[in-house]
Amino acid sequence: MTILRLRGRAFRPGEFAIMAVVNRTPDSFFDRGRTYGFGAALEAVDRAVAAGADIVDIGGVKAGPGDEVDPAEEIRRVADLVAAVRDRHPDLIVSVDTWRAEVGEVVAEAGADLLNDTWGGVDPALAGVAAAHGIGLVCAHAGRVAPRTRPHRIAYADVVADVIDYTVDLAERAVAAGVARESVLIDPAHDFGKNTYHSLEVGRRLDEMVATGWPVLVAVSNKDFVGETLGGLPVDERHAGTMATLAVSAWQGARVFRVHDAASARAALAVVTALRQGRQGSPERPL
Repeated sequence: MTILRLRGRAFRPGEFAIMAVVNRTPDSFFDRGRTYGFGAALEAVDRAVAAGADIVDIGGVKAGPGDEVDPAEEIRRVADLVAAVRDRHPDLIVSVDTWRAEVGEVVAEAGADLLNDTWGGVDPALAGVAAAHGIGLVCAHAGRVAPRTRPHRIAYADVVADVIDYTVDLAERAVAAGVARESVLIDPAHDFGKNTYHSLEVGRRLDEMVATGWPVLVAVSNKDFVGETLGGLPVDERHAGTMATLAVSAWQGARVFRVHDAASARAALAVVTALRQGRQGSPERPL
């Protein structure tokens, strides 16, 4: 397992990084626009840092279907916020959730340290942007679907094998394009191009992704597969299921956790760290 390096910080095997979500969108499935305003978004970043977030992931486009957001509007929503966060929190790792190279270019100039490509390389030029600016890249598996779509009856012969093949190929391509190997992560992207069965299968076999050696990011916070697994719970009742999924993912070796509640995630992962210390018989640096 490799060291993960972002903004001069090194996360060694056994160390976890918390990535807090801050959406500058009026229609986010989770916060319903509470952090759409510039001031509200900046305050949300402050709270996430105070709660122990290592990374803040800023998004300007809702993941699911909705109103069209063109590149200019996405840039308007995220670029100034990235610059303000960079100035306000000099040591914070700033990530931007985008699949567009033209957006990546602007936010990299504004101070982003990581491009979180949740739609799995639909714009191949994004890796080149990360390479040119010396920043990191998340390589995700979204089932080869168009951004912001929900495929009907998607099927895989083996979803985990497909996830691994696709994300590792993207990661190797990113390195070939010039992105530092230690700044590339892979993400199974639960619920993206997957039904609940697929997301659960990925979750129970996450150790197979970890075995590739690439740092694994999991983004499961309050997602639909958690709610469906628990009998159809709405978004605001998925916290316990989210924490359980985070703990299982961490036990299997995931390294970065994209969450809406940084403080709860930090506490849950601290317990996983303590449990693993006893199992491995050697101390790990505390969270």
